[in-house]
Amino acid sequence: MENMEEKIEGSLQFAPKELLQWSQWQLLDSVLPTGGFAHSFGVEAAIQARLVSGPEDLRTFVIHILENTGSLLLPFVYTLNTSPNVETWYKLDKILDATLTNEVSRKASISQGSALLRVAAAVFQEVPYVKTMREMSLASGAVRFHHAPIFGLVCGLLGLNAETCQKAYLFITMRDVVSAATRLNLVGPLGAAVLQHQLAANAEDLSKKWMNRPVEEACQTSPLLDTIQGCHGYLFSRLFCS
Repeated sequence: MENMEEKIEGSLQFAPKELLQWSQWQLLDSVLPTGGFAHSFGVEAAIQARLVSGPEDLRTFVIHILENTGSLLLPFVYTLNTSPNVETWYKLDKILDATLTNEVSRKASISQGSALLRVAAAVFQEVPYVKTMREMSLASGAVRFHHAPIFGLVCGLLGLNAETCQKAYLFITMRDVVSAATRLNLVGPLGAAVLQHQLAANAEDLSKKWMNRPVEEACQTSPLLDTIQGCHGYLFSRLFCS
């Protein structure tokens, strides 16, 4: 581990702040091919289970997803954002892998995390730490590449502060869930945009509630949603991976 840290630290270089700001915006762009739109966060399974059948149900469902995301995943995002190093990443990746007992969400987390780190290593070349870290981690096989820790790690390396990073994670979660609902014909494109705007106030409240918490306080607040998402693999016909 020490040898890996030395090699990675040797690859560090600091890009101008102005350039990093453009990278920060690109990280949140839906065009970035990180695989988020391949997952519905349980919306597809919830529709088939009759838990969600219209825009009002969807609104409630998204709020619960944001609550679950804030309580369970923001601590991992926060810790890696404030301590973006290999040792902390490996430790938290293992903890999250053991915490996600839902196989569907666990595989989705690994898939999205792997894609995010691959894209970040290729795109954000002004921070070579990312590419070096990915190559060495792939060679060692010591990490599963879960999404939340990697998102916090990349945000930290790109200079996003802890508050912005955690709000950004809630934002991309809300964006991807609403997008999935649109493709499932639960709500139209314009209605989806209106809904996402209306949910901003809920997201802000939840970010304040769960922000800056240590990993030891990570928890599930909506276990029913976790159970519903776990049923996704049993769907006879499905559009999304999770």
